[in-house]
Amino acid sequence: MLMNLVSGSSLLLVAALVFVSAALAGWVLVREMRRALDEYRRTFVDEADTRLSDMFVFLDPRQLFWFNMISLVVLPLMAWLLTGDVLVALVFAAVLGGLPWLMWRHMRNKRLARIEQQLPDALLMIAGALKAGASLNVALEGASRDTGPPISQELGLFLREQRIGVDFDDALRHMERRVPLNDFQMVVSALRIAREVGGNLAEILDTLGETLRRKAAMEGKIESLTAQGKMQGLVMTGLPLLLGLLLMWMEPEAMGKLFTTPAGWITLSVIVVMETLGYLFIRKITTIDV
Repeated sequence: MLMNLVSGSSLLLVAALVFVSAALAGWVLVREMRRALDEYRRTFVDEADTRLSDMFVFLDPRQLFWFNMISLVVLPLMAWLLTGDVLVALVFAAVLGGLPWLMWRHMRNKRLARIEQQLPDALLMIAGALKAGASLNVALEGASRDTGPPISQELGLFLREQRIGVDFDDALRHMERRVPLNDFQMVVSALRIAREVGGNLAEILDTLGETLRRKAAMEGKIESLTAQGKMQGLVMTGLPLLLGLLLMWMEPEAMGKLFTTPAGWITLSVIVVMETLGYLFIRKITTIDV
């Protein structure tokens, strides 16, 4: 009887210890997850706020964060419920996790390309105003008013920063950080040098605008001439993949050996390496810097 009581008490003690240990482990896990979530939220909100502000997109980054988190949870869960495959859900989660960065990069590249396209006309407009006797700030204000976004937004912000007391060089540096283009950096350097050592700024900007306009025309011609080669590179890269998928559908047993045998793995490795090298070579040949 005594042994039964002792064994029963031991079992209760062990169960209590297991429960307490599990509770402590769960508490520590929840605390660390909350800490990681808070750190991710702060990083996401800060980076989103900076990047969106640089592109003059005024959205609440906190709302974007919660929208991103809901998407990361709900859509992979729906994919898992529909397919029953955990791998598909993980792929969905990985894609959704990188989607905000990819969208920001696409928007930023599109904005920078638009600024590069507008820059020659804006420079010629500023140079014309300077030749007519206007000051630099008046010429910049006229270009900001008469050109469209996004370059009008950058010039307008540059002028507003000067009105609230920001130094000319600091405002130039801020604009240069927001627009990391080689052509734009040449313009900033010309403005900075003309302010420091003097010179005919109108003539400099006029020459620079004409040079950038001819450069843009030459780049357009090169883009047209190399478009066929770039398309051929995409077709040559994608065609073997499409043929492989077609053969997988027509002869799954024969094609399955590529994924289940050492010889198949070696063959796939060679295919991937050769496809990648071929695409990179074609891309290198058809990419011409002006």
